[in-house]
Amino acid sequence: MERKNPKIALGVTARTDPYATLGAATVRSDKFWRWGDDNLFPSALALMARRSTTHRRIINDKADYISGKGFVCDETAQPRLRAFADRVNPLGESLRQVLNKLAFDKALFGNAFLEVVTDAQHSFLALYHQDATRCRIARDERHILLHHDWTAFKPSEAQTLPLYPAFEPQADGTVRSLIHYKDYEPMYTHYGVPPYIAGFGASAIAYKTDRWNISRLDNSFQLSGVLLLDSAVDNEAEAERITRLAEEKFAGNPGQVMFVIRDGGDEKDHSQFIPISSQNEGDWQALHAQAVGDIVVAHSWFRTLSGLDYAGGFSAERILHEYEVALNTVILGEQAELMEPIREALRTVAGLDASSLQIVNRPPTRSKPIYMKVWEARKADGLDYDPDDERQQAFLSEITKYNIRSIE
Repeated sequence: MERKNPKIALGVTARTDPYATLGAATVRSDKFWRWGDDNLFPSALALMARRSTTHRRIINDKADYISGKGFVCDETAQPRLRAFADRVNPLGESLRQVLNKLAFDKALFGNAFLEVVTDAQHSFLALYHQDATRCRIARDERHILLHHDWTAFKPSEAQTLPLYPAFEPQADGTVRSLIHYKDYEPMYTHYGVPPYIAGFGASAIAYKTDRWNISRLDNSFQLSGVLLLDSAVDNEAEAERITRLAEEKFAGNPGQVMFVIRDGGDEKDHSQFIPISSQNEGDWQALHAQAVGDIVVAHSWFRTLSGLDYAGGFSAERILHEYEVALNTVILGEQAELMEPIREALRTVAGLDASSLQIVNRPPTRSKPIYMKVWEARKADGLDYDPDDERQQAFLSEITKYNIRSIE
């Protein structure tokens, strides 16, 4: 075979964006209003929540705090209400479990969907959470379409439910409706926008800086650089084969090393590695810290409630203080918004007065042990106390057993 002129083959390992979302084709239909330009915005948000550590922690914590520790009600006057709170559907889910899913979806997507099921005689009431990624608003704006895969939408496979308070009969003999919760955002009519909309970039930065550290670990903290290999090649396929072989043997991790294969021209091997040194580790760390702080701010949340700032010591007083602020600025408002339609459905469908149904809110930590008596706690706080006062003989555990805060 005729020997060709010496060639230089460049082998650069792939540098795809690890934060790219879906890249699927745009889904268009005259049956529904698209959620995002490609109708896959919820899937992108769900993927982002699975990739950004702080972002996901805040969403989880918000859902837990908003759904509280359960429900209490006037069991004497409304025994059916207590039974309903304990079991809201045939799946055995409690009202707290369903509310937690709704709070999670609303914190993540800015939208949440609750299915209300009964029959023509209103002989029963069941509540089901519907995954927001499956839901789209119909063109008539009075119905919701549910589909299992919006990248391959087929009208024949979609289920249609009316928006509450309208009910429509279904094939199984039930009548159903769907409550749509959404966060208001100017210029957006059909779908809500998540509250952390301004923190998208910060979540991406936090994820990418984490990936950068993982890449360094996978590569055994070796320097990036250029690897020059002396090798005579007769065709492009041979150059590619040598490049891939060298990559598998020396690269350690894709994206760290660029290979240059050249014909040395003599018997001496001139292969060498040229490192590319970088002095920007401090910049990366500062960038990550700033991104984490921006994520917390974008969520209108608090650092200690997100598991941050524990390095300087665990401060129960600060946690309690931030919880009180979060309770009065975020948690109670979200609870009221989620519970209002549920109370209305209980009244109109089941004929139950749900005004006494309240969410139990408890702080994540206590400043005093629950086995202290009231007078001992008052003494510890420097307040007037009377050990002989019968009211101050109660233990803190007794008066905080039902630490209920009104959501109205």
